Amino acid sequence: MLQIFQKKNFLIDHLSGLVDIHNHILPGIDDGAKTTEDSIALIEALGELGINRFICTPHIMHHYYENTPKSISKANSELQKALKDQNIEVHIDIAAEHMVDDNYEALLDTNTILPLGPSHILVEMSYLQASINFDYAMEHTIQKQLFPILAHPERYVYFHKKPKKYAAFKSAQIAFQMNLLSIGGYYGKEVQKMTLSLLDKGFYDFVGTDVHRMQHIKALKEIKISNKTLDAMLPVINTTIETFY
Repeated sequence: MLQIFQKKNFLIDHLSGLVDIHNHILPGIDDGAKTTEDSIALIEALGELGINRFICTPHIMHHYYENTPKSISKANSELQKALKDQNIEVHIDIAAEHMVDDNYEALLDTNTILPLGPSHILVEMSYLQASINFDYAMEHTIQKQLFPILAHPERYVYFHKKPKKYAAFKSAQIAFQMNLLSIGGYYGKEVQKMTLSLLDKGFYDFVGTDVHRMQHIKALKEIKISNKTLDAMLPVINTTIETFY
């Protein structure tokens, strides 16, 4: 019996114009790029994929990455100088990926957070366990007239057997940001399966690369997706562009 196989698409063929709202390309500030040379290598590699606008989101994580708006602005200035010296033209803004930990609400109250654009904030949880204060912290965030975006919800494996939790987050006005690498199985088959499930439900609002190193670029280039998955992803890519361009 003749079998008809659906043609796969390379994801990178559909990323041109994307605003990368989640990445770790600022130098020497977290677990991403270590030097301006590393930063520029990542920027140039992403530029080859058609991505030339970035909102940099280094970690703010109590006791681990004690970044502040000041330290992040300093790293950005170093990168901007290096880009200018090499005549590389890209658009870079700064924000942060905020861990919802025991210090998160204090940062909110002292206005020492770095929002994503004028009205969003990128937040994350530990990969080991959910933040105990997450629900209240998100209510607090919304009271501050900020719209929370939960980074890579597909990677929190402790929610995989609690699918109703994702629906509860969406009902609580929490947006979801997919890591592009998740759709290709980079973080494992279970994460890939959850990514496809959330995408099928229409739960994703935005996408980002979450690029830390050149290995991630290589993996991005190898991702193949079905026509069905591409059809589901294109509106999310377009919404990311329209919201943050």
